[in-house]
Amino acid sequence: MIGSERRRFQRIPIAIPLFLRGTDQAGKAFLDFTLAVNLSGGGALVATRRVIPRASKLTLEIPTAPVPAFLLAMQSNRALQARVVRSIDKSSFNLCAVRFAHPLI
Repeated sequence: MIGSERRRFQRIPIAIPLFLRGTDQAGKAFLDFTLAVNLSGGGALVATRRVIPRASKLTLEIPTAPVPAFLLAMQSNRALQARVVRSIDKSSFNLCAVRFAHPLI
């Protein structure tokens, strides 16, 4: 099946700002404000200025506006655990393909 789509989830080309947490190559924790350039139920493509090695564990946190106290119980999980499956160097930034630890759907 040459050229067939191997993805389980359809990608949506949507730009979503997010906080990216992880550990760099020197073992130091980092927190960057960056952007997911596409998203699916199983993962995302994240643009970052940082070089992140394959298999690195990351947390993607989607920022939200403050919510009233009575809505806190209904608030969904904004932190997604993921692992880098591919990293592409684009000179001034890197594109990291990440797979979520637990699919969104």
